[in-house]
Amino acid sequence: MIRLAIILVVALLLGLGLSQGLHYDLGYIRVSLGNYLIETNFWVGLVLLVALVLVLLTVIWFIRRLTQQTGVVTQWLAKGQQRRARRRTTEGLLALAEGNWPQARKKLEASAEQADTPLINYLAAAQAASESGDHDDVDELLRKAFESTPGSDLAVGITQAQLQLNANRLEQSLATLVRLRKQAPHHPFVLKLLKNVYVRLEDWRELSRLVPELRKRQLGDSGELDRLERTAWHKLLHRAADECQRQGNEDMTPLTRLWDELPGSMRRDEHTIRVYAELLARAGDEAQAETLLRKVLRNHWSDELIRLYGRICGSKPDEQLLAAERWLQDRPNNPDLLLALGRLSLRNELWGKAREYFETSLHLRRNQETLAELSRLNAHMGDEEASMRLLMQGLVKETGLPDLPMPRA
Repeated sequence: MIRLAIILVVALLLGLGLSQGLHYDLGYIRVSLGNYLIETNFWVGLVLLVALVLVLLTVIWFIRRLTQQTGVVTQWLAKGQQRRARRRTTEGLLALAEGNWPQARKKLEASAEQADTPLINYLAAAQAASESGDHDDVDELLRKAFESTPGSDLAVGITQAQLQLNANRLEQSLATLVRLRKQAPHHPFVLKLLKNVYVRLEDWRELSRLVPELRKRQLGDSGELDRLERTAWHKLLHRAADECQRQGNEDMTPLTRLWDELPGSMRRDEHTIRVYAELLARAGDEAQAETLLRKVLRNHWSDELIRLYGRICGSKPDEQLLAAERWLQDRPNNPDLLLALGRLSLRNELWGKAREYFETSLHLRRNQETLAELSRLNAHMGDEEASMRLLMQGLVKETGLPDLPMPRA
């Protein structure tokens, strides 16, 4: 009530002042605009000026309100587009999981620009395109993914390498991974993908160089990495042996040079030693193979290697037999050593000793090789009945015949 009374008093005072002012002639206002001349009473001009200011203020207020309303509409529209983009992205990812590649790619690519994370949309769309076999479109989608998100070159590159590998585009995948490795030399997933590519390309040389890095970074099971490294070096040894055969003239240089390149762990591995010795013997250098095996067996016993040692003919069969008989002193009940001794005795034409070694080995362990060796020896020594009996025993065991009653002879 007090505020209203004050307003009324002020309004009355202003009205009174204005009515009093109108009785005085304060002159006139004259405005010249080109060929036009405007003249008016001071009070009329004042009212017009106040009206003009009020109109300008009203226009400014209206424009400001309109701008605010437009911003609200724009935000509302933008939020609507984002909601639709999220919904389409979800639908696209579901289609991708269900294996509906065309639908997945369509929804993911269409909603990428309005999505919160366009990189995910483009990468998933690229995967769908790859599954459909549209490799050119894959590259285009990956380019868009790279452009959509700064700093995404590594993620895009890894996805590209994976898709190329899955599509069996091995050379392209290798080129991508080599580039990524220069950018991130120790990235775990890049190294793992490189391993897969080298295996599928059968690039054993590069794989042999990569495995130590994988082991250092602990990127894989230790046993698996050992098998992988062994496989790589074995393949390289076979390749070197083939090169020796192509060159002819009994030149073992490619094979022996590669053996010198092997890491210490491989040169101590009995499986690798066996492969190397077999390749030397196959290439005609049985003497070097025998020397290697004798040196290894003297320090590190291996049943696998003694079996091979009995098959190889060294330059001095008598010394080879003596070396094996010395090992027998520490291993009198080793059937593999006894089998090897039997064969070495045959090389030295010691028929009775050979048969004794074979029989002792066979007594310790029923083995097809030992049966066959003893049967062959008996046949050549004129004991046809014993030879046939052993052959029959071996045949029955090999075929797994059941134990059935038989007529007496």
